[in-house]
Amino acid sequence: MNRRPFEMRNDPLNYLPRRPLVEYAKGRVIYSGDCQCLYLVAAGRVKLSSMASDGCEAVIKIVPPEGLFGESCLVGAPVRERAVAIDRVQLMAWRRDEIEPQIEREPRLGLALIEELVLAAMEMQERIQAMASFKTPERVMLSLVQLAQRLGRETNDGSLQMPGLTHHLIAEHVGTSREIVSSQMSRLRQLGLVRYTRKNIDVYCDAMEDVLRSRGVSFKAGTAAMASARY
Repeated sequence: MNRRPFEMRNDPLNYLPRRPLVEYAKGRVIYSGDCQCLYLVAAGRVKLSSMASDGCEAVIKIVPPEGLFGESCLVGAPVRERAVAIDRVQLMAWRRDEIEPQIEREPRLGLALIEELVLAAMEMQERIQAMASFKTPERVMLSLVQLAQRLGRETNDGSLQMPGLTHHLIAEHVGTSREIVSSQMSRLRQLGLVRYTRKNIDVYCDAMEDVLRSRGVSFKAGTAAMASARY
């Protein structure tokens, strides 16, 4: 599994103590509003959203197995987040008052969490750049590359295969409508850049990145980092 676009030198999972697993059914809200714990996804996937005061939600990220979420608990300031189980999930959790003494005992945990936060910030910056700089077709392609790198496994034909995602969920990640995503997914399948069923989505990232480069998007170090003369 491609847990991250590159290997982290310090993985928080190396320093966090084991905790009992807690299971949540598909579609269940794990928390809504302030987050009290840092979570590890042991199995399944979780959708993390930011909630506006008018009730609108924007998807922050989709967290795969071995991924962390709930980092806002470390800030100690009020936030408006919602975490929902995409599949049946198993989670491990640590409260802030458990993590802080652990960082004092093992400073490398603090450095590892900083790396985790920086990577999350970089990923969000890429998405904001895409929304500001590119039209919807490019944004859909960029989101698919980003999601495949985070959620996918490499296959024999060179694609990254990730468990199925609804077009509605992809649209939430892109910041557009389900109808537009469905149209773009059909177009990308005709071009041979994606292959999908209800069970899986195969993304041919190398070919898709070549198409994106031809449209003014460049990639660095195997990630979906964007550089454009228009930005």
